[in-house]
Amino acid sequence: MSFEPFIASAIQMVSVSDVRENLAAAEKAIEEAAEQDARLVVLPENFAFVGCAETDKIKIREVDGDGPIQQFLSETASRFGVWLVAGSIPLATTSTSHILNSCLVYDDHGKRIARYDKIHLFGFESGSEKYRESDTIEPGAGPPLAFDSPFGRIGLSICYDVRFPELYRSYGPVDIILVPSAFTETTGRAHWEVLLRARAIENQAYVIAAAQGGQHPNGRSTYGHSMIIDPWGEVLGVRPEGHGVVQAQIDSQIIAQVRASLPALAHRRL
Repeated sequence: MSFEPFIASAIQMVSVSDVRENLAAAEKAIEEAAEQDARLVVLPENFAFVGCAETDKIKIREVDGDGPIQQFLSETASRFGVWLVAGSIPLATTSTSHILNSCLVYDDHGKRIARYDKIHLFGFESGSEKYRESDTIEPGAGPPLAFDSPFGRIGLSICYDVRFPELYRSYGPVDIILVPSAFTETTGRAHWEVLLRARAIENQAYVIAAAQGGQHPNGRSTYGHSMIIDPWGEVLGVRPEGHGVVQAQIDSQIIAQVRASLPALAHRRL
């Protein structure tokens, strides 16, 4: 799909346990991105809340389509005239002990366009460091989600999903892959960039990865390094740590040139 070149932004945050403080920080970053002519703005996973305990997010979960976080997203997208991707927010399920970790997309009029519920749940244990998302998160039931937009075809994913290349293959060709994340310092240092660049190269698509990046009040350290990568695997912009905005131009002609010169997608046999 051909589209005019445009500016995309990946917002990096170091979210805390106060929703209002996080929304204020997100709003400031979205405004900064909009002032720099961004048309597509991506927030990180858990942008609105990182609690002191894993169960804390259950207390601020919202019903799908209603709640202060979703209202903020719709109003902010409309006010700044950007397509806004909420990396993930906690949505209610039928369970009282679990939530869905859901990525929501709003157009520049504030209308919700897409929702993807994270299907791969992170688990990691090394010494005293241990994570098990399945204790509080219910995996999404639906298939991976890609949708058409003014910026081409976009594929949604969240964080740990990036380790499962078959998810991205299931989209069929997409122009942009979104990977809002909260990678740990340990796994990020080892694998973050190589995984993102691999997904860009093998799908010959742009990758926009907005991340959490710093020390959180709960003691967790997230790796940061929010980045935008082109279809050849080149990193166009990166922010190592702390709050900030990474921007780059997305150009459908670059996608077409890469796919024409190295037609790997057309050569697939499986």
